[in-house]
Amino acid sequence: MEHLKGLAAETIRRRLAESIASKQRVLESSCIGVAADVASALISSIEGDGKVVFFGNGGSAMDAGHLAAELLGRYYIDRPSLPALCLSDFTAAVTAIGNDYSYEDIFARPLRGLGRAGDVAIGLTTSGNSPNVVVALQAAKQLGMIAVALTGASGGKVDAVADLCVRVPETDTPRVQEACLQIGHSICEVVESYFFAGLDT
Repeated sequence: MEHLKGLAAETIRRRLAESIASKQRVLESSCIGVAADVASALISSIEGDGKVVFFGNGGSAMDAGHLAAELLGRYYIDRPSLPALCLSDFTAAVTAIGNDYSYEDIFARPLRGLGRAGDVAIGLTTSGNSPNVVVALQAAKQLGMIAVALTGASGGKVDAVADLCVRVPETDTPRVQEACLQIGHSICEVVESYFFAGLDT
């Protein structure tokens, strides 16, 4: 067991070091400016009575729900709720649409029912090529929504679809997910601070 403990500790240290190096690359990349533009888009949408709609696959589905919760609940400030929702959390709709139509439609179909011009749609996809995220972002643009993608270095197919594509400079899936969540947290903080900085924290 001591040998196993040593191997485990070595793996944890190595991955932490990789994550730190990854965050440094993000810090020095152009995606920071794009993320700032995303924060501005969210603020403009909410000021115009719009909302933010998140969605993603697998681990990114959970991250999408996590970010929606930061706006619906709170990030740092105890304040009123901000208008956000996560399509990945709609279990019955996702499974019904996947079964009755296609997996590619699981986000686009509810988005067509809930999205309005001026809203912001944020799709998380590590590869940038998740068909259901690509199709949903296309639907968002058809509705007059602002289409945003959080993804990895290549941008994949969403890079050509999204109005704003935050491409974190990583290709390793766990590092991409970590960086996208970090960026997402910071965007939520900017939005929250804009509307409620005068309230007690």
